[in-house]
Amino acid sequence: MIIAIDGPAGAGKSTVSRGLAKALGFLFLDTGAMYRAVALKVLESGADPKSEVQCRALAERHRLSFDAAGRIQIDGVSGEPDVRSKRVEEIVSAVSAHPRVREVVVARQKAIASEAHGVVAEGRDTTTVVFPDATLKFFLNASPSERARRKALEAGTPELQDAILADLVRRDGLDSTRLHSPLMRSPDALVVETDGKTSEQVIQSMLERVRARAARG
Repeated sequence: MIIAIDGPAGAGKSTVSRGLAKALGFLFLDTGAMYRAVALKVLESGADPKSEVQCRALAERHRLSFDAAGRIQIDGVSGEPDVRSKRVEEIVSAVSAHPRVREVVVARQKAIASEAHGVVAEGRDTTTVVFPDATLKFFLNASPSERARRKALEAGTPELQDAILADLVRRDGLDSTRLHSPLMRSPDALVVETDGKTSEQVIQSMLERVRARAARG
């Protein structure tokens, strides 16, 4: 079974997807972390984030995988927490917008899923491009202000909420308007609004949907 989850940055996808995967005993596939890993290698190598040729070469050169806890591995070495750095955050949208980079990474995502008995995959085009035939699709959403509040709280920097909000709006614009695999809601995805809800409440709601789907066969 493949459960695909999309949504904008800060909607709670990673926390909810990880929790859902754990509850089901499935592999957690953080597709965004794979693009972050490529972006990290772009920074470390001194490559140009705007160069599709250079970014694709790095995506092809490095082996991306996940450990048992769903943490990104780059050539067998943990990419955490480096892939979550501000430097990576600033260029990941540009790197992931390159069609040929996405081709390489999507192929790897499909290969990883094919080797697992069950997958919870989250990102921005998992329901539309990576796994269009997923067993169940969700689109997690939250207001920009709520998403900024959560990210500021998570980072321990509530005073930066306005700056984080501005960056989220910037990333939303880049992700939703890129020519290749833009962020969009699949028509058959179930929309889950997360404003005012805890991650546990969202996970439980989604679990009920998953179990109901599994019961139908």
